[in-house]
Amino acid sequence: MKRLMNGTKIDISDSTAPIAPYNAEECVRFLADYATLLLRSGATCTRLERNLRRIANCWRLSCTITIMPRHIHLSVSDDASHSHTYITSTGHHVINYNIITQLSELSWNIVDSHLTVIQAYRSLNEIAKSPHINTFLTLLAVSCANCAFCRLFGGDSVAMAVVFIATFIGLYLKHLLIANMIDVRISFTISATISSILAAGAKLFQLGQTPEIAIATSVLYLVPGIPFLNAFSDMIDRHYICFLCRTIDAVILTCCLSFGLCIGMKLMNVGMF
Repeated sequence: MKRLMNGTKIDISDSTAPIAPYNAEECVRFLADYATLLLRSGATCTRLERNLRRIANCWRLSCTITIMPRHIHLSVSDDASHSHTYITSTGHHVINYNIITQLSELSWNIVDSHLTVIQAYRSLNEIAKSPHINTFLTLLAVSCANCAFCRLFGGDSVAMAVVFIATFIGLYLKHLLIANMIDVRISFTISATISSILAAGAKLFQLGQTPEIAIATSVLYLVPGIPFLNAFSDMIDRHYICFLCRTIDAVILTCCLSFGLCIGMKLMNVGMF
């Protein structure tokens, strides 16, 4: 079994390649768990299809995949015409590119090393238990990035400092709310409200020369850029149902952060114009 130089295709036509002694029933559950973790971590539909078919081809199985926004429908059959169907729920989405990278590497390891289902499951469990990125480092990095946005829009050093504080506190609050199972839309609204209130203090106390820019950029860290990008990718690949659902979710989250910004400005009696 060979991988082509471009790294995107494999040759499974070699009759001497080992065939795993597992039927569709033994493999479909692994494929379903693998697909669930991959989609839940923020992967696009195209990546999901390619990885699953890569694994299925290695195990000499035919795989039909139907991807829905909250469910994955898998139908797997083997050479003996034994077919099994599995429907799984994706659950709560937590974007983690580190897990996506590890899962893609796992699919190639299955192909290159001819891993069995048990070995693949062992690796999948290790990936699922991999530690998340340090929360403090995430807060620090996002806060610095939002400061850069403030500077790009013409904010002075005082406005950048205000945006840093507003972003750090607002994002920390968002993490706490989501960790306590608060609806993500409510979490976005509350976080945007708190950040805008903190940023509005720059204008109330006449801090710096560009307090309006501080207010406007204080909620940019909540813009759902990844859902918008994934939705666009799904549209290109003609996954129109997922495209529509992801676009609607992203638009709703954008409306929530805008609503929170308006609430914060209203409470502080601060106008932008």
